Amino acid sequence: MSNVYQPLYDNHCPPGEVFFGHEVFLPNTSTPNHSHPWGQLQIINGGILELKAESKRFLSPSQYAVWVPAGIPHESYMRRSLNYCSMNICEALSAPMPSYTCLLEVSPIMEAIITDLSNRRIRVPETEQDKRLVSVLLDQVYQAKEHEQFLPTSDDKLLQPILNELERHPTTDKNLKDWADELHTTERTLARHCKDKLGMSFTEWRQRRKFLYSLQLLRKGLSVKEIALTLGYHQASPFITLFKKHAQCTPEQYRQKFAPTKG
Repeated sequence: MSNVYQPLYDNHCPPGEVFFGHEVFLPNTSTPNHSHPWGQLQIINGGILELKAESKRFLSPSQYAVWVPAGIPHESYMRRSLNYCSMNICEALSAPMPSYTCLLEVSPIMEAIITDLSNRRIRVPETEQDKRLVSVLLDQVYQAKEHEQFLPTSDDKLLQPILNELERHPTTDKNLKDWADELHTTERTLARHCKDKLGMSFTEWRQRRKFLYSLQLLRKGLSVKEIALTLGYHQASPFITLFKKHAQCTPEQYRQKFAPTKG
């Protein structure tokens, strides 16, 4: 059974220039398609946030946040329980931000301030100390490294069957030659379509899909070695290297940092 979450604040009466929403979402929670007159940075702790906006799907692990500008319709879905924070920024203060939906890297300073505000359930900064914290947080958000999509999608007729298969079965061992044979084309053609339509190679896309799947396996309690074998590696070290590339920490550090929330 799915849970529907309604946006917290009235579009006509925002409580401040910068304000926050803190929630613990149950598994299979969705937010209906909506927009608001302020920009919104959506940050999670553990799990993956799925968000659709501007005809794109964004998959955001915990080390990224999703930026949605003012007025952009969007909807989201959380497959598993996770801690959620929205940082809502009025249009005047969000002027330095991108004018389109994108992913932003969460710096250690951003993470520390958001965790502190979430732990204290601060929705609107009122004390001088909290106002200074939010000012530092805004500076960090303005400087955050931008990513268009962590796992881009495409309706390209050659790529669609490949992407759909990897979505359903992220551990499939089919390589680009196998797909070229199956789709009656050439490796070179498929490689070109990947670069043109996805902005990355087939290998990079598949590794990112494996990384996202590994987060799910970590939450299930599998050991690092078990996950590595499940993903098709013969030993743990290549998997750990892949994981550190995208999470900036080891799988065990991630497990301890983003322990599953109850709910």
